[in-house]
Amino acid sequence: MRSTEITRHTLSVLVQDIDGIITRVSGMFTRRGYNLISLVSARTETEGINRLTIVVDASDIVIEQATKQLNKIIPVIKVVELEEDSSVARAIMLVKVAADNSNRPQVVDAVNIFRARVVDVAQESVVVEATGTPGKLAALLEVLEPFGIRELIQSGHVALARGPKAMAPSK
Repeated sequence: MRSTEITRHTLSVLVQDIDGIITRVSGMFTRRGYNLISLVSARTETEGINRLTIVVDASDIVIEQATKQLNKIIPVIKVVELEEDSSVARAIMLVKVAADNSNRPQVVDAVNIFRARVVDVAQESVVVEATGTPGKLAALLEVLEPFGIRELIQSGHVALARGPKAMAPSK
């Protein structure tokens, strides 16, 4: 039975790499009032085909409707909902943390615990690069918060299904 409870869904959408496709896809969501969390577009292993990873908060019924609507857009090749337990999803985050000679070793230790990397060091700050799940990135921010977050940017998610089966670009 389809649920009307709003939950987080990840859609993997193969599209032809043509001008305006991202506008058409995002417009389909916004016209219907769906809450897009992130939309990432990237090239695939096939020339001329891009993969959109769309994260949306919606009910199962809305996701079913959205999938049907996406499939009606001509440059859309295939739409698959990725289940959390059978897919791998990651985001990247860059965070500038206040760090001087007195606290830089503690900041670096915290970064290392999360398998993140310091990618830039300045007199009064460090820039940290981290990839991972939303939970991991939130936990890293919580640890870095006491040092002082100066700037932050986080990408949307990219995701693939686990296992050997590929999302073939045939309709």
